[in-house]
Amino acid sequence: MNNKRMTYTDRLKLETMYNANMPVKVIANKLGFSFQAIYYELKKGFYMHRNSDWTETKRYSCDKAQEKTEYEQSSKGASIKLANDYEFVKFFEDMIKQKYSPNAILGYIKLHNLEFKTNVCRATLYSYIDKGLFLNVTNKDLLRKGKKKKKYRKVRAKKAPAGTSIEKRPKYIEERKEFGHWELDTVVGKRKKGEVLFVLTERMTRYEIIYKAKDKTAHSLVFFLNKLERKYKKFFPQIFKTITVDNGSEFAYCDEMENSSIYKNKKRTQFYYCHPYSSYERGSNENQNAFIRRFLPKGTEFEPISQKRIDDIANFINTYPRELLNFNNSENLFLCELHKLDFFTEKIQKIT
Repeated sequence: MNNKRMTYTDRLKLETMYNANMPVKVIANKLGFSFQAIYYELKKGFYMHRNSDWTETKRYSCDKAQEKTEYEQSSKGASIKLANDYEFVKFFEDMIKQKYSPNAILGYIKLHNLEFKTNVCRATLYSYIDKGLFLNVTNKDLLRKGKKKKKYRKVRAKKAPAGTSIEKRPKYIEERKEFGHWELDTVVGKRKKGEVLFVLTERMTRYEIIYKAKDKTAHSLVFFLNKLERKYKKFFPQIFKTITVDNGSEFAYCDEMENSSIYKNKKRTQFYYCHPYSSYERGSNENQNAFIRRFLPKGTEFEPISQKRIDDIANFINTYPRELLNFNNSENLFLCELHKLDFFTEKIQKIT
């Protein structure tokens, strides 16, 4: 007996033999199928045939059986596109383990002109992950699968901010069409009084600067800004036109934050303060912090982690292909903006 599927030709032969009253076991032997398979086929094609004397006889119709078979096959859904594309599956699973999302992987393939046997869309990849069709990837490997967008409520401030309120920030900054407007936040480790990360995110390019500080104090924050100014020197006011922060205690020294540490009596940047409990007003920061948490989950002790490791995380974020950037990355866009300022005509020093 073979394991092939019954074709329309097989059904034609079955119709001729069965309607000639040939025994089922004989038909099975002649067609090369098991007698159980023949009984199953007969069940699909049975109908009552009316004879000339108005009596009825049970007969088999190959057309009826074929029609039912085609209907059953049409409801099975599409075949798995990646069934034989092992190269893509291996590439996809490796990229997921490197903290890339399915959408970013597709963008990476497009950006680098990679070719595979099959082309799949984002929805198909997520569907395959949901169904467990990847051996080494599950929904647990995805950053935000199944998470709902947090609802925010507006809260009236109980005290005035340390500096200028976000209410006075120019509307054109919201459009993200001008370079040089940043958001600044603090990422806390396992111990709230231990080492922290100061995270700067440029709103247009989404470029990320991450600095490891010894504590979450206003003094440490000013120290970080002074280092940044020494690195970018006279270009600092052009690169950091405005910085938006929350009302945390580390942002209390507004005058020291805004005024230059190199050039006396010169303002280096403008700070704007968000409303209390309104982290959505620093949306870029919040999204970038989710990237950081891929590598440093909540509860991570920051003390053993070197600035080199922090720089590697920042590099991953800045070279990550983004759909909102047409699958370009933040580093390319940031460097283009620096070139416009003739920034690379002068030597710069690395922040350490």
